[in-house]
Order: sequence, then structure tokens, then C-alpha cells
Amino acid sequence: MWDGVPDMMTSMMRTRISRSLVAVSAVAVLGCTAACGGGDTEGDGKSSRPTASDRTPGGSKEKTPGQGGQGGQDDQDSQDSQGTPDVRKPDGQKPDAQKPDGPLSKAQLKKAALVTADVKGFEVKESEGADLLGQTVQAAPSKCQPVANMFLFATDPSSEAGVSRGVTAKDETDSSVNTFALLSYESGQADEVIEGLRSATKNCTGYRHADYEYKNVKALADPELGDESVAFRLVASIEGVQVPAAYTIVRVGTTLVAFNSMNMLDADEIEVPAKLVEAQLTKLAKTKTKTKTKTKATG
Repeated sequence: MWDGVPDMMTSMMRTRISRSLVAVSAVAVLGCTAACGGGDTEGDGKSSRPTASDRTPGGSKEKTPGQGGQGGQDDQDSQDSQGTPDVRKPDGQKPDAQKPDGPLSKAQLKKAALVTADVKGFEVKESEGADLLGQTVQAAPSKCQPVANMFLFATDPSSEAGVSRGVTAKDETDSSVNTFALLSYESGQADEVIEGLRSATKNCTGYRHADYEYKNVKALADPELGDESVAFRLVASIEGVQVPAAYTIVRVGTTLVAFNSMNMLDADEIEVPAKLVEAQLTKLAKTKTKTKTKTKATG
């Protein structure tokens, strides 16, 4: 009856050691990021600094159509108020238009985020470094910045709001440590983030970030999730420990769902758990549907 017990105990010990090392490595990076003075945040996942796409050549912030809620529909409303002719229905009403979804608030993102009861086999809790969500530290070379930013789920353009969670498998033989974030954007900006990541993962092979080295950056096949998605892998060298990591980022309307999975024991098979991704996308869709229904009812 004891056949296989020593092997099982060894496997469990290796798993716990791996999880601990990954956690320690993550804390080391978080500590370095904080010490390096990452971009200021407002405590809600939104960076208070202007993004590169916000700045004019002179360094001032410029409003562009469809960006930051300052263009697009707002520009049209401004033109209407100044008397610019618009096409109306015979009854004098403006024609119906399909308005893009606005960014979800932090409270709505919290409702949309997975909890332990939502997905079997995993424990979900607030992630390590949640207070650093959205902060950035310069990466070298700069072409790798979008990839480096994903460690703290920072993006350019920056998100309007964000929440992050840490996830571990209840299975003692699963050594993966997972983190995910839900990030909301103004219309068109989440698309920019995906495009930036897609380009960076094709052109970046390695970089230095927060005093640590990252190598073997590799773009993976499109997961074909949500409205669009991107996936990649890399290996971080932290305090002498090699930490393989996998990322999957999915856009659903104006919301990004970003996943990060690290596993030191199964480097060749490292991947974001599909079950976790599916559960989060399903819950986000339900939350968005409820939000739209509520808006129509009170509108």
C-alpha cells in the first residue's frame, strides 16, 4: 500500500519549493520595481502619467479623436452644440448609432474578476504587488517595453481602471503560479495595446528590466479568444533562478484580460491554464451583459 508514496512526497515537496521560489522571485522583482520608482499610479490601476501616444512633439498632452474619452463621440457632440448640421430622422431625432462600449469602472471590474467559487481546482486571492498594478520601469532595449510592462500589467495607452488577482492550483502536484488582471480602456485603446504586444513579441528576443534579465521571448500562436488575442513565453533570470513564464492577453471590447503563468518544474510545457482563461472570459461576458441591461433600464 506504500508503493509510490515516497515519489509522491518528493513531487509535493518539489512543487512547494517551486511555488515558493517563484513567489520569492516575484517579490524580488516587485521590490526592485518599487525602488526603481515606477510610473505613478492613482491606486486604481490607472497611470497618472501621460502615455507616449498622448504627447505632442513638444511634450504637452494632445487630445486625439477617440482617445481618453476626449475625442470621437465627444468631438461630435461638441460640433453639434456649435450648430454643425447633422442628419436627423423625419421626426427630428438623431439617427441611431452603435456606440462603442465605455470603459468598465474599477467596481465593475471587481465584480467581473474570478473568485475561488467560480473555478474548480483553483484558489483565487488578491495578487502580490496589487498596489503596483500599472507601474512601469524602463526596459532595454525599448522595443521590448510592451512585453516588460506585462509583469505589472502596465500598458501604453494606460488603462482607465484595473484589478489583479493571484491564482494557485489546489492540486499539490501542480507547481504553477498564476496572476491575471482585468483592465478597462477608452474606445480603441485596448486595440492599440494588443497591436503593440503583437509587434513587440515578434521583434523582441530578450531585455533587461528592473535589474533582471529576460530571455527567449517567443510569440505563440494566436489563441483566437475574445475579439482578438496574443500569447507569448519568456524566461526570467531572477536572483540566479530561471523562471519560465507564459502570457495570454485577450481583448473583449474595451476590456483586456491578461494572464501570466510561471512554472519552474515544467519549463517546456509552461502555459496559462485554459480552464482559468475560459472561466474568466465567461464571467466577464456575463458582467458586461448585466451592465448593458442595467444601463438600458435606467436610461
